[in-house]
Amino acid sequence: MIIDFIENSARYEAIHPSFKIAFDYLKQDDKDALDGLIDESAGVKMFAYKGEGKSKEKSLETFECHDKNIDIQFCINGNEGFFWKPRAKCTLPNGDYNTEKDVRFFNDKPDTYFELQANQFVIFFPEDVHAPMISENDLDKIVVKVLV
Repeated sequence: MIIDFIENSARYEAIHPSFKIAFDYLKQDDKDALDGLIDESAGVKMFAYKGEGKSKEKSLETFECHDKNIDIQFCINGNEGFFWKPRAKCTLPNGDYNTEKDVRFFNDKPDTYFELQANQFVIFFPEDVHAPMISENDLDKIVVKVLV
């Protein structure tokens, strides 16, 4: 897992060939234009979310990780809380892996809670189990799926 501000994103571009493309999209002024954007050649998909946040309890119902995608979650405005735990320490799967949606859920208790501020991002790799969208306020965010 990596947490940083978008202005520092160049530090992480060498980690994956598509990270520079993903970060360039996130730096655009018109964030609304990113919703549903798919750059197949780069293996990048974007989803925008504007709406209600979740309670910590509700968020833990989707304590998740992915096998085929890396998540870059970007906070446009406000704050967003996350739970996190290394996948290697998770021992309580909640159902089977969903190949179509590339998601696996766990019932484990998280190790860490943190919050993103406006213009911060978090990168979740397949080994990062996470529960996003924790906020008492509305959220304004972009989720980027990058093929491993």
